[in-house]
Amino acid sequence: MTNRTFASGKRALALCDRCGQEYKLKTLRELTINENKTNLLVCPECWEPDHPQNKLGRVKVLDPQALRDPRPDAAELVESRNIQWGWNPVGVNNPYELPGITEDFKATASLGTVTVTTS
Repeated sequence: MTNRTFASGKRALALCDRCGQEYKLKTLRELTINENKTNLLVCPECWEPDHPQNKLGRVKVLDPQALRDPRPDAAELVESRNIQWGWNPVGVNNPYELPGITEDFKATASLGTVTVTTS
């Protein structure tokens, strides 16, 4: 194995591989994508850390979304709300057939007048 020595590069200049601007060689950083080195040297403005989304599937994450054996909220089973909602096409929705739920919907409408003048 040969012993290689390199110059210190104190005054060496290089171009950013992304934007093309000239920088000191020591300020350029290697770009890593998906944990693979790309052999691209980029300036501090162009450099970005490897995005965590590129590492999906490498770490097991348990993020359950659904509940086992869910139950409706108890407040919905008793007359505790003054809000009425319903469809079919319009009306009170009482799927549990609870007593005391009445339909208090009142619809109002009005029509204005339009005058059309032709000449």
